[in-house]
Amino acid sequence: MEANDVDDEEFGFSRNYFLAKELASSGKKSTHKLSDINLVDEQELREATAKIEPKHESEIASLCGFGLLMYGFGSKKALIEDFASTELIECGVVVINGYLHSINLKQVMIVLAELLWDQLKIQRTPSGNLSKVQQPFNSRSIDDLLSFLDGPQVEGDECFVCVVVHNIDGPGLRDSDTQQYLARIAACSHIRVVASIDNVNAPLLWDKKMVHTQFNWCWYHVPTFAPYKVEGIFYPLILAHGGTTQSVKTASIVLQSLTPNAQSVFKVLAEHQLAHPDEEGKDANQYIVYNLSRALPGKELCWVETGHLGWVIVSEFNSLDSNAISPAGLYVSPYECYPSTMLFN
Repeated sequence: MEANDVDDEEFGFSRNYFLAKELASSGKKSTHKLSDINLVDEQELREATAKIEPKHESEIASLCGFGLLMYGFGSKKALIEDFASTELIECGVVVINGYLHSINLKQVMIVLAELLWDQLKIQRTPSGNLSKVQQPFNSRSIDDLLSFLDGPQVEGDECFVCVVVHNIDGPGLRDSDTQQYLARIAACSHIRVVASIDNVNAPLLWDKKMVHTQFNWCWYHVPTFAPYKVEGIFYPLILAHGGTTQSVKTASIVLQSLTPNAQSVFKVLAEHQLAHPDEEGKDANQYIVYNLSRALPGKELCWVETGHLGWVIVSEFNSLDSNAISPAGLYVSPYECYPSTMLFN
């Protein structure tokens, strides 16, 4: 029944289509021609266009002063550097490599202030500000440097310095205080920012004010799919979460949290691996006996496997008496037994 309804509906559509075509062909045709159109003189059209009042001036003004933020899979270092070398040649450019583990942000501000001061001297800064600016920048506080970068030294936007930040979400810039200072730098009237991010969680570094008011990001999706050759040298896990390879800092934190006995265990493993780089590792049974021999000098040791739990037999004599071990796994004098797990406590 439903199939018949569908067929009737399709037939109705097709019938109405042909009826509409017949009615259109039988109707009257227009007698107007293109030559009858009264065209406006070009000069009059230009004059009328010039008299149109501009609209949305406030909205257009709000588009100025934004920062460029590049995101997408792949290294964007070469892309941004190419953009800076071709489009930012008329202003000073300071590059911050966020993939480094340590960055002196105050030193960056000092360099920005010096570049801006060089531009102000070319623009003939009013003499009233010279005495204040003459103080060396390296002896001024961060707040004073920010005030200088945001100060009304010249009218308009003739003087500005561009800050290029590779991996603004990198390890050297990831803490909250650094991001706050970067946002304050971006909000200065004589600063422009071009940055890149590579971590999907990077926007969590900023609050609403930083994104829409201070940084005022204009987001660009630029998946270059280029390998992270330079970034990977300093921070191999830029895009990975977890993994078997740990940094030296993480390994030191883990080792410091272990007990002295456990630390000695890893030390023996590392020494053995360095002394035998071609081997896959040390046999677990031999390794446990070796460590216990260091803890109990002067005693003879032997490894005995009993089910899933290994035991180390310690003897005061030169040889071990196998009869001293009962079938039930009980150890009698003069032997002492130690579970293998004692080395890790």
